[in-house]
Amino acid sequence: MLLDDLRRDLPADRLVDDPDVASGYVHDEAEWAPYGKPVVVVRPRTAEEVQTTVRACIEHRTPLVVRGAGTGLSGGANAVDGCVVVSTELMTAVTEIDASERLAVVGPGVVNDDLRAACAERGLWYPPDPASSPWSTIGGNVATNAGGLCCVKYGVTRDYVLGLQVVTGTGELVRLGRRTAKGVAGYDLAGLMVGSEGTLGVVTEITVKLRPLRDPEHTVAGYFSSVVDAGRAVAAVADAGITPSALELVDRHCLAAVDAWKNMGLSVDADVVLLGRTDAPGEAGEAEAQRMLDCFEQGGATWAARSTDQEEADALFAARRLAYPALERLGPLLTEDVCVPKAAVPEMLGRIEAAARRHDITIANIAHAGDGNLHPLLSTPAGDDAARGRAHAAFDDIIRDALALGGTVTGEHGVGLLKRPGLGEELDGEVIAMHRAVKAALDPHDILNPGKVIPDRPQD
Repeated sequence: MLLDDLRRDLPADRLVDDPDVASGYVHDEAEWAPYGKPVVVVRPRTAEEVQTTVRACIEHRTPLVVRGAGTGLSGGANAVDGCVVVSTELMTAVTEIDASERLAVVGPGVVNDDLRAACAERGLWYPPDPASSPWSTIGGNVATNAGGLCCVKYGVTRDYVLGLQVVTGTGELVRLGRRTAKGVAGYDLAGLMVGSEGTLGVVTEITVKLRPLRDPEHTVAGYFSSVVDAGRAVAAVADAGITPSALELVDRHCLAAVDAWKNMGLSVDADVVLLGRTDAPGEAGEAEAQRMLDCFEQGGATWAARSTDQEEADALFAARRLAYPALERLGPLLTEDVCVPKAAVPEMLGRIEAAARRHDITIANIAHAGDGNLHPLLSTPAGDDAARGRAHAAFDDIIRDALALGGTVTGEHGVGLLKRPGLGEELDGEVIAMHRAVKAALDPHDILNPGKVIPDRPQD
């Protein structure tokens, strides 16, 4: 029996089989994504304990679902009935920070902000910064290939993963990737694991690339009367050849929710706020900030200015990070994560507003606007099944509109459960078959996070 084997081979405190406690591990933050009931939750401390768990699941043909902090928004970490949930929350060691090689070696349970703080003590910086960085883990960031506010200039998680230690779907403990600055030997199997959402292996250690700490940023803020006008300003920034270190959009629904929660007074003067930053050094940064300001005004800002108060600038970006939890307090949220070409941002924002009107629901907008990654937040009253149905219809419309504009169904949250149908629309049948072939090769027993990411087979 699986539980007997796990109790025999793992320390007793690694297992959670109390249903009330285990219930806290069964789903992520994806509203309405289905989840099942696990037979047990395992909280390993070492890679070998993960390997023991995987091998037991192989022997008993039991599904295994890996979970980080549970901050995901696509249902990728949701339990399936009868599975083992492996929580990496105890694998929190920062094993190494090498200032000479500019790399760090960490456990998958290390919180993103904790890694960034440890690196800063050495004059180094880990760039990927999802809005959930105070809570989300590096392992979860690797699973979804997370991005964040500064990825418009510095890239996403995959750009910083040098190497991984992984337990495979055959129960082997292997090392993928490298520690060197360059390396092109063999297939990029470490890169393949990033974004695979626990369907190809269980990550037990991550080696990430670091950068030197940045110069202080210059902040530009603009108020707009519509999201479409703000989108035009985003397009103008791209047309001007500016690569900001952040370019974020927050609409009136988000501003009002943050004000109701934190009383920051942001929703008094603006329907939409666009926040830009540049970290170019010295006079180049001054000039780039001015050019960004010009673009905001060109896009139709009702007010725009460069911030000279760092505390005020930081408060504006803090409000951006608070937008999702502030809205979540008001009722269930269905969160989108589409990404479109930057030139299509105004059109896509207009289509999102049209979907809200067509389906009679509230859609708030936050966005990593600088790289076209939009996060419409579909809000419904608690217990309103009719509104919930309309929200799902709008969700599907937004996906179709993003694809029609040359975009993708997810920029950083992952596919999980919620985006599988959309991925089926995005990918050709031949490409879906390639995904299935990779899955079959690396997880031949089909135990690793089954039913996630890869779309169902196309209908004949």
